[in-house]
Amino acid sequence: MSATASAARAAMSCFEDAAPSALRNLTGPALYQLAVARGEGEIAKDGPLVVKTGEHTGRSAKDKFIVRHPEIDSKIWWDANKAMTPAHFDLLHKDMLAYAAGAELLMQDLQGGADCDYRIKVRVFTEYAWHSLFIQHLLIRPPLSERTGETEFTIVDLPGFEAKPDRHGCRSKTVIAVDFVRRIVLIGGTSYAGEMKKSVFTILNYLLPESGCMPMHCSVNVGTKEDPAIFFGLSGTGKTTLSADPDRTLIGDDEHGWSTNGLFNFEGGCYAKMIRLSAKAEPEIYATTKRFGTVLENVVMDPVSRELDLDDASLAENSRAAYPIDFIPNASLDGRTGHPKNIIMLTCDAFGVMPPITKLTRAQAMYLFLSGYTAKVAGTEKGLGPEPEATFSTCFGAPFMPRHPAEYGKLLGDLISKHNSACWLVNTGWTGGPYGVGARMPIKETRALLAAALDGSLAKAPMVKDKIFGFDIPTQVPGVDSNILLPRNTWEYTENYDVQARRLAKMFVKNFKTFENHVEEEVRAAGPRVS
Repeated sequence: MSATASAARAAMSCFEDAAPSALRNLTGPALYQLAVARGEGEIAKDGPLVVKTGEHTGRSAKDKFIVRHPEIDSKIWWDANKAMTPAHFDLLHKDMLAYAAGAELLMQDLQGGADCDYRIKVRVFTEYAWHSLFIQHLLIRPPLSERTGETEFTIVDLPGFEAKPDRHGCRSKTVIAVDFVRRIVLIGGTSYAGEMKKSVFTILNYLLPESGCMPMHCSVNVGTKEDPAIFFGLSGTGKTTLSADPDRTLIGDDEHGWSTNGLFNFEGGCYAKMIRLSAKAEPEIYATTKRFGTVLENVVMDPVSRELDLDDASLAENSRAAYPIDFIPNASLDGRTGHPKNIIMLTCDAFGVMPPITKLTRAQAMYLFLSGYTAKVAGTEKGLGPEPEATFSTCFGAPFMPRHPAEYGKLLGDLISKHNSACWLVNTGWTGGPYGVGARMPIKETRALLAAALDGSLAKAPMVKDKIFGFDIPTQVPGVDSNILLPRNTWEYTENYDVQARRLAKMFVKNFKTFENHVEEEVRAAGPRVS
């Protein structure tokens, strides 16, 4: 047994006594029954399981730590990752084990990664039955006959455990502690199930670059012409919505790898936003809210009729659904496809500056990938004022990137060059003015422009170069109103657009100073021109 496997085994075995054999690798229906019996959730009309996550309706990024061992110290991007000492982790492990001794944990043996050459085996212990169902949906479920033997990583998820900052070296009663050496993740003090799936993503983001495989926060689909497409984007940019295309096969909606074998899904399910979900605009995702098996987090339900109200954000703006990927009719069951023909970078630009679609050079794609730009508006997060707020999350997933972003950026640039992938920036945000003045980009237009990019016709369209950002902007696309293509023309007062564009460009330049000394000159020169 290798040293890492031995460490994983020792960490995992400590929690096995708290997981009776009767509660190991339960099926979905059995977990449903147990969750309802324990009072963890309720069954809505048509069958989905409705649960509430309490005060935590999203990730607790400030409560996530990486254990700082000397042997991995130089590999971690400590500017963006918080450290926990091995001694503090030992105390946390000891105290969580003592807490688990009084509980009956559930256990699932699962996998992260559909490519056999790059996947990892993960054993997950949970306090809640619905958490066990959630992670069974979100990771890859091997046949029961294969759910044996050694694991490579262990995740322990105890929402009822409260950490002590003075004793455990953390910030609050909530803690997510990742130990890459002993191969265990400890999660406590939060009922938000997404922490488990993002912990697996963090693990793969640490492991895969050393083998030349690119981990990505993205969705992937493929058309009938074997034309895979990658969709990068932060939460709220349309990554899940736009990849669920009835005319293309969905590989996955959130996390993928790009290896020498092609693209592969890290997961076996989807985790889609529910708030104000439209049956007309997103029929495939909407249909999952009417299925037995779907887990609905913080979705409001009438207690008498059991009808769902997807427009009600009183429990959370970030209401979610977790379901197996085969709930999407045209989804891939093996989670694999070839190398991408197109790479789409999504932004929800609330400043009203970005065009609905632009063609990017390799250097521009790397610049935008490292920038990871989108914008937030009032109502999406606590504390936001009436003005849009620019958000830069490098690699479109900074909270999950243990390594320096330049490492991921170089991998992406090398793969784009090797496979000659076309790159595009798509704005799903505002046009005709900023948030509060302009209008949201029509999804019909966005889908038409994406279709033209994916079938190759958009690359042949007439284009003009943006004077500030340097992008190539198409000026004529069949079936699309030409007026919407050039954002400056959609503003009532073009001088106001110019001011806003320069303002946003300066934000890009200021943010990119972090990466200037870590990238080639061609990438540095691909940024906006601010004078």
